[in-house]
Amino acid sequence: MPAPRYDALIRARWMITVENDGEVLENHALALKDGKIAALLCPADATEAQQHAAQVHTLDHHVLMPGLVNLHGHSAMTLLRGYADDLALMDWLNNHIWPAEGKHVSDAFVYDGTLIAMAEMIRGGTTTINDMYFHHGAVARAGIASGVRTFVGCSILEFPTGYGQNADDYIAKALAERRAFLGQERVDFVLAPHAPYTVSDETFKKVITLAEQEDMLVHCHIHETAFEVESSVAEHHQRPLARLKQLGLLSPRLTAAHMVHLSDDEIELAARHGVNVAHNPASNMKLASGIAPVTKMLAAGVNVGIGTDGAASNNKLDMLAELRLAALLAKVGTLEPTAVPAATALRMATLNGAKALGIDDKVGSLKAGKQADVIAIDLSALETAPLFDPISHVVYAAGREQVSHVWVDGQCLMQERELTTLKTDDLLARAEDWRARIQARNA
Repeated sequence: MPAPRYDALIRARWMITVENDGEVLENHALALKDGKIAALLCPADATEAQQHAAQVHTLDHHVLMPGLVNLHGHSAMTLLRGYADDLALMDWLNNHIWPAEGKHVSDAFVYDGTLIAMAEMIRGGTTTINDMYFHHGAVARAGIASGVRTFVGCSILEFPTGYGQNADDYIAKALAERRAFLGQERVDFVLAPHAPYTVSDETFKKVITLAEQEDMLVHCHIHETAFEVESSVAEHHQRPLARLKQLGLLSPRLTAAHMVHLSDDEIELAARHGVNVAHNPASNMKLASGIAPVTKMLAAGVNVGIGTDGAASNNKLDMLAELRLAALLAKVGTLEPTAVPAATALRMATLNGAKALGIDDKVGSLKAGKQADVIAIDLSALETAPLFDPISHVVYAAGREQVSHVWVDGQCLMQERELTTLKTDDLLARAEDWRARIQARNA
């Protein structure tokens, strides 16, 4: 008997490729082989191919689409979900989050928190996370255990924490932990200077040199609040982006998280230097940071993706919810209902995020030859009926509980809402253990 031509065949009612905005294929199938998309098959070819596939998934009420790319997160902070709510950013950081991290953050804390976050993200259709935190080996191990494509952002600051003493110490640990995971297909390491207000000029220069020498990406919070901008003017006599431009940080290697408070000239500057932006609508709203000028950035040619930020400043790692907010905030922020249409928001959360991470040739859209990072969303629920436009429903109507299947590199991480790489009961027990520990120590 001949070997199967395909490892799996996924037949779906609709397929959103994201290759072309608005493109929806009906009753097509994806053929998977060796972790990649071998072919997109029309209905007749899909029927013929079934006999040549080792597995066949028939999803008659589902939309098939690329996995979501979470362009900015702090996964381990899931263990601080709801810990300090309804506060301004600097109060939240200085008086609540950083003290709590100083007491509790460890390799075990980061591993368990990241595992829980990975499970939540898989259940919501996220297949790639651009993370930023401490204990980078723990983040990488959690990514490997879950199967999620993980960019491990190595936080760099000037002041001591429970993980490092100074900028040089953070950088040394980042490079050492990176070496331990070289060759892991779904894990990459990123230099993550925290923000202009926590990193010196000298350290930024070291990061720029290292990024070039080691061919690494850079991930940084920039222009998140008006206070950050005002403080930079007072201390450095220039706004943060101008300072970073002068230092040489602005380039296609950089993903700038938030970018809420920007002038038109700064938007043009970001576009000219190829800076990528991670838009975090829910976190920006919850911390009252403001509404990022996404419509202007897109019009200027800035590559804008979408992130959740951490669960401590958002409370859920729900990329479908972020999609909806990104589209709606753009409309209300400009008083223009045509700003950021559904297809644009979907591209931001998939192909744009992949481009920022330098992997848009591998993931972010459904195309033969790309890695099989794919999700299925069941649109048969009452909440998504009737259905006229699958793209509209994914962005404006569907909830993460409707994500039924998730594949990364062709590996099924969730089937019919059941995780295959992680155990929900185990993760719930870990979460409860950390809640009790944190509460007891704080008491």
